[in-house]
Amino acid sequence: MASQKTACVVFWFRRDLRLSDNKGLFHALKSGFRVLPLFIFDDDILISLPPHDHRLGFIYDSLLGMHQELRKQGGGMLVRRGRPLNVFESLLGEYRVEAVYCNKDHEPYGQKRDEQLARMLEARGVGFHTHLDHLLFDKDQVLKDDQSPYRVFTPYSKKCRERLGGRAPESFSSENLLSHITGLQKAEFPSLTTLGLRPSGLKVPPLHIDRQKIAGYGQKRDFPAADATTRLGVHLRFGTLSIRRLVAGALELSESFLNELLWREFYAMILWHFPKVTDRAFKPAYDLILWRNRENEFERWKEGNTGFPMVDAGMRQLNATGYMHNRLRMITASFLSKHLLADWRLGEAYFAQKLFDYELSSNNGGWQWSAGTGCDAAPYFRIFNPMAQQKKFDPRQEFVREWIPGLDSGDYPPPMVDHALARERCLKVYRRALKEQTEDGTS
Repeated sequence: MASQKTACVVFWFRRDLRLSDNKGLFHALKSGFRVLPLFIFDDDILISLPPHDHRLGFIYDSLLGMHQELRKQGGGMLVRRGRPLNVFESLLGEYRVEAVYCNKDHEPYGQKRDEQLARMLEARGVGFHTHLDHLLFDKDQVLKDDQSPYRVFTPYSKKCRERLGGRAPESFSSENLLSHITGLQKAEFPSLTTLGLRPSGLKVPPLHIDRQKIAGYGQKRDFPAADATTRLGVHLRFGTLSIRRLVAGALELSESFLNELLWREFYAMILWHFPKVTDRAFKPAYDLILWRNRENEFERWKEGNTGFPMVDAGMRQLNATGYMHNRLRMITASFLSKHLLADWRLGEAYFAQKLFDYELSSNNGGWQWSAGTGCDAAPYFRIFNPMAQQKKFDPRQEFVREWIPGLDSGDYPPPMVDHALARERCLKVYRRALKEQTEDGTS
């Protein structure tokens, strides 16, 4: 076994839990040093999560799979729990670390964490190298001609397509370099309970790229009973699948599917340039909306007991599986923020607790789109009619009956609001907010 003081570099896994086509890992393996693969269960993140959170179980299972793969090369994953700065302080005493490699994080917490770590490492004479891997484009790679960030999706997506030029993104194959990960990781792979975590019972479907589903995505994606979506969101979120690989397939098979991937890029870019969106409306006028925020109504929405089958089926699917069909995400979000006039941030936070594929930028962007407060060209008076949506996208009631078996029983509640009246109430409240902004001279 190599000495613990053998010169090495650390590759810090975060949202890139794979050994293939991992840009930062590729560059670490090409550094000429042995590579110590590290994952940290970050106490600054875990403090806000229950120990049985289903995302933590998915991360653990993914790490265990990588560890078993690396064992074949004589190596393994180093998995620790703590605050990242403290973990690295400890590692620098245990190993002769020449540099730390990782992939970029576009979220505000991740950027602040990395800036602090970079300063600490620099003071110790240790390099810190980050690479773009979780996304296709960095924050300043797709800008308007005046070098300002886009605020509307359509021109942004057009510029992205121009940059792609119809070509698959470069991949970073590292399978033949994994022998560089050997002999450094000394500790045993920890159990879930050793890390202070517990299993949740919820599982993600195995990673599988269904080319047929991608090819038919544009025609079938809006019908929740059709099982026509890829269910790959969680794998993009945690990086068990490379975005470059998926974009290559989309370029070949489906313009519509590529569009969805570009929405993900767009919302990440918005969060980069406008971090205020984490707790404020993208359009300032909508921070003046007087939300009703009735707790009993919010509870009925969470439980899937609003009396609107399309809303309730979506919420019950989310609560039971940690997944919700994309069409249902729009319907349920619109219902909460516009029919019930509950602050979109309440719904955003609930989705953040429940979704396997929760990602701050996409979740925030989707909620602000549905609430009409975000960077969207459509006017605020787009209000989904849940019954019309059901007739259009679940005409035979297959999906709603799957999740509401007692739909025709006397136990299922009547609609908690009248759609037409709720729509008028919403329009009145939104117009008042816009009028107040104009009168204040801030428009």
